[in-house]
Amino acid sequence: MCNKKKTQCLEQIFISYSVSFICLYLSISTIKKLFMYSRKNMNNRNLKLISLDALASIATLYFAFLIRFDFSIPDNFLLVFFDWVPWFMLLQISVFYFANLYARIWRYTSLFDLYAILSSVTIVSAISVIFVFIFSGSSGYPRSVLLMYYILNTLATISIRLCVRVYYTHYHKDSILKNPKPKKTLLLIGAGKTGEKIAREIMTTSRHQYSIAGFVDDNVEKHGALLHGKKIFCSIGDLPNLNIKFDELLITAPTASGDQVRRIVDICKHTGKRYKTVPAINEIIDGEISMAAVRDVSYSDLLGREEVKLDMNSIENILKGKRVLITGAGGSIGSELVKQCLSFNPAEIVCLDTSEQNIHRLDQFFNKVQSKTILKTVLASVKSKIECDKVFSENRPHVVFHAAAYKHVPIQETHPWTAVNTNIGGTLNIVELSNKYLVDKFVLVSTDKAVNPINIMGATKRTAEKLIQSYNAISKTTFMAVRFGNVLGSSGSAIPTFQKQINEGGPLTITHPEMTRYFMSIQEASQLIIQCGALGRDGEIFLLEMGKPIRIVQMAKDLIRLSGLEPESDIPIVYTGLRPGEKLYEELQLLNEQKVSTSHRKIMILKDKKPHMPWAIFKSSIGKLIESAKNLDSEKIQILLDQIIPTYRPRDFKTIKRKSEQYIIKGQA
Repeated sequence: MCNKKKTQCLEQIFISYSVSFICLYLSISTIKKLFMYSRKNMNNRNLKLISLDALASIATLYFAFLIRFDFSIPDNFLLVFFDWVPWFMLLQISVFYFANLYARIWRYTSLFDLYAILSSVTIVSAISVIFVFIFSGSSGYPRSVLLMYYILNTLATISIRLCVRVYYTHYHKDSILKNPKPKKTLLLIGAGKTGEKIAREIMTTSRHQYSIAGFVDDNVEKHGALLHGKKIFCSIGDLPNLNIKFDELLITAPTASGDQVRRIVDICKHTGKRYKTVPAINEIIDGEISMAAVRDVSYSDLLGREEVKLDMNSIENILKGKRVLITGAGGSIGSELVKQCLSFNPAEIVCLDTSEQNIHRLDQFFNKVQSKTILKTVLASVKSKIECDKVFSENRPHVVFHAAAYKHVPIQETHPWTAVNTNIGGTLNIVELSNKYLVDKFVLVSTDKAVNPINIMGATKRTAEKLIQSYNAISKTTFMAVRFGNVLGSSGSAIPTFQKQINEGGPLTITHPEMTRYFMSIQEASQLIIQCGALGRDGEIFLLEMGKPIRIVQMAKDLIRLSGLEPESDIPIVYTGLRPGEKLYEELQLLNEQKVSTSHRKIMILKDKKPHMPWAIFKSSIGKLIESAKNLDSEKIQILLDQIIPTYRPRDFKTIKRKSEQYIIKGQA
């Protein structure tokens, strides 16, 4: 029995010394770090907070004793208090420090911060119980004190942080309430999560110079309720009849469809007030919406394209840690491809472009980017195989996105040799070099103008599609093409042209009242191109889901209204007639092509029912075409394109067809 007591005594001594050593080590370590920290940041707010926490620990422990003994602490327990207090204080500061409570900015206290406080105080209390049990045994100490200490300490710690927030909100020099500058009053359209977040930011931040008038929302159950103390008045449709004062409207509906945004915009116009919107979630890199993201309503909002959901794992497999080459990297699609690829952490991105201005713009962008990815720019032309060979040999890319091309239809109609040299000859150069340097995947950026083309631009792009399909059969590199319609806001496209004309007071020029086009955002197109790169296996042509075609005249009217004006009365619309090579409408697939779904609902594969031309034969045709381009022979270029592309139908098709047949007979003779 005596031996058993000795063993228990030794165990208790061992545990006591172990725990004491750990507590002492943590305390010394914390004090040391805090001392070093204070030397570097003498005026840091955290030193004040640490002092308050230390005082709170002492005070709450003392009050716990007072409450336990009816505000008359016996002398023996008062000694217990003095024994406990330094350990409890050091323990609390240590746990708070390692839990990063002193690294938080408490003027922006949130629910997550409160969770952190609760967990930290709970850990402090749990260790305190163990400490007391070891040093005092299972009896002889006031156990209820520890429970009251936990409750009081939790309330005190939370109260200190809330006081910090109240101070910065109401009394600090940067407080909104002390800001003398005039404010604009906002009425928020939408009382959901986004509206709540925007309202909270405005009410707690002085720099925005806004105040909140209230909310409107279509959810009837919310009407009359208060959100951050501001009333939710009525439905959006009742907005023009709302009798309250406000300066501007803010649409906080980032997930609204195009039709919904169009309806809201029409209602906003009837108020006569200026209106803005927050962008869709897919437009924001980090997914966080704030006042910094607020902008004017754009046509892309009216288009209402759904957010693209990518298969991140499949894309990472082809991009993460790999070397990527993007041709035409300074263009609308190319530059967005650069940004999208960056998010997948490739080892290197090489940006090739023939425009000095574009290369300069990319260099400026790269100077602002913080990334482990090596970013390079190369001033070179895809038409020069020597220049491109140097780029391939020095960088050895794993993936190539070929976006370099001439695209303006009327210009290419009058300069067909330029279109051939770049869109076909340039593609041939990049294709052959990709094969030579064992590129894993090659993605050609194509266009809906390649379908049943009536212009040189479309015919050369369709030839490029056939080129990569034919070459895929003899190469270890996986070649593929991505076909889609117009992208919003690309250089020289309809929207920038219309906006310029509106700014100049009009008129807006449209070639034909019945003209339609398919549209998607540059960001959406680029994301889906990358996704196709991950899906491609065997020389496929991918078709992106484009939705319904849009009448250009309707687009023009929408843009005029978005500018706060009315079509015809403020800005006239003038019809100028079809330009050379221009179609009334675009098509997405050929008659002999069959759509096949993929794992991504916005991407289809176009299966050609006809076999691909053998590369040896196709290369001969391409060679003749490029030779004709060198000789600036427009007529012969059209004849050869007619032979390569059976669906090529220029406006003078009968003449071209007759000459093509004569050319074939002459060649056979």
